[in-house]
Amino acid sequence: MDEEISIIDTKTRNEKIKDFLIKNRILIISNLLIIILLVLGFYSYQIYNDNQRKLLSEKFNGAVIEYKNDDKSKTFLLMKEIVQDKDSTYSPLALYFIIDNELTNNSEEINKLFDFLINKTSLEKEIRYLIIYKKALFNADLADENEMLDILKPIINSESVWKSHALYLMAEYFYSKNEKQKSKDFFNKIISIKNANKEIIKETQKRLNRDLSD
Repeated sequence: MDEEISIIDTKTRNEKIKDFLIKNRILIISNLLIIILLVLGFYSYQIYNDNQRKLLSEKFNGAVIEYKNDDKSKTFLLMKEIVQDKDSTYSPLALYFIIDNELTNNSEEINKLFDFLINKTSLEKEIRYLIIYKKALFNADLADENEMLDILKPIINSESVWKSHALYLMAEYFYSKNEKQKSKDFFNKIISIKNANKEIIKETQKRLNRDLSD
């Protein structure tokens, strides 16, 4: 008797499953198609990105070859294009190459490229802060106090690992201008940071003890 009841229950359950599949076959097929399309789309996007990175790599290496062939103007144009390609790796490398090799003396154009990287390129937060810091370094010799503070403000107001670097740059900036109280204020801010760079802490203490002690 129990065996017969079990067989009946199994048949009933199978019938219910069958009825459910028949009634919902369109929805089930649609969901399966969506999943398949999503998977195919994901892998297609990955393949596209890999191909784009490969093309950018070749473009970057080609620009370096042009530089070695002493064609600075062509190298600059190629590197500028790479900056504007909005790649998280090659775009910053291209800008650093332009600056390090002095491919242009137009500081306004360099700053525009910095702003393009900072504002229009998808970057990790700390990488963006690093680029902001490098922009401040690039402008440190010519920018006034307000310009420097404006550039570094996003880092100074953050908890970034680059915060101590930014404060140190401003402290040294004011020290070079012989504004010693402002310099001291920024050096003292470094001391209070929990994640300050150890080397910067060391140099800060030297400066405070040697040159800015009361």
